[in-house]
Amino acid sequence: MPADVGERALSDWCREHLGAPAAGRLFTTGHLSAVYGLRLADGREVVLKVRDGDARLSACMRVQRRMWQAGFCCPEPLAGPHRLGSAVASAETLLPAGDQPPRTDAPRLFARLLARLVECGAALAPEPDLRPAPAWVCWYHQEDGVWPVPDDRDADLNAEADPVTWIDELGAAVRERLRDVRGAACVLGHGDWHGENVRFRVGRPLAVHDWDSVLYEPEVVIAGQAAAVFLDGLTEGGASAEESRAFLDAYQDARGRAFSHAELQLCWASGLWVLAFNAKKASLDGLDVLGRPEAEARARLAGL
Repeated sequence: MPADVGERALSDWCREHLGAPAAGRLFTTGHLSAVYGLRLADGREVVLKVRDGDARLSACMRVQRRMWQAGFCCPEPLAGPHRLGSAVASAETLLPAGDQPPRTDAPRLFARLLARLVECGAALAPEPDLRPAPAWVCWYHQEDGVWPVPDDRDADLNAEADPVTWIDELGAAVRERLRDVRGAACVLGHGDWHGENVRFRVGRPLAVHDWDSVLYEPEVVIAGQAAAVFLDGLTEGGASAEESRAFLDAYQDARGRAFSHAELQLCWASGLWVLAFNAKKASLDGLDVLGRPEAEARARLAGL
């Protein structure tokens, strides 16, 4: 994440690109980006995201703007990405925080909203600039070894000694399984579909955040990775295989078509890639975030 930006630099950026300086900071947060909630001198409340430059960012902003214009529930993009010091920044409207649905309702609600996003995205122009995908979804990377360059640490995952060797074996097997995705038509979707980014209010969609994670990938990848992570940040341990199954069932129902048996296996493989990649990173910190029985259950569903 970029270093904290000083108040003067934030205010000058807002004056230049939003027409009013910053009058106060509402919050600061972030992971891959530094995220600032700001109140401008003219009373508007905005969110400023500061991150390292990336070729994908302009395409992400185009998709977010067109989705907002189409009436999808996302913040209105206001400016950027424009240079801010050694990084780049963009601004969007600040939306209410919202809440989260009960766990029993979450598979249906998260899946239906993702289906709506994919449907809205189908009316937009293709965005090949969004490929390759961010590391956690990029099973097709060109790096030597199983794992791509990680998104949030300076490390070569393929060179790191791993006490949990079965994760490397799993990652290799999933990559091989996903070769069957090659050549499939791509759709627009979201690559970080979890509770901190998808907000509801009394069971109704309120806002989808983190449009830097927009994907242009085959639909089985879009649905599969979302089914694996949609409960992250909401429940300890994330979604179980049964909850992922419920998500995929609800997604197909909302889309009005059923995946074939082979497509469903690729959905499971896509989700398992994300879980294995996250587990690989966590294992280097001595953490176990993917139990072997859960991984094996998902691997069987992926046809491994």
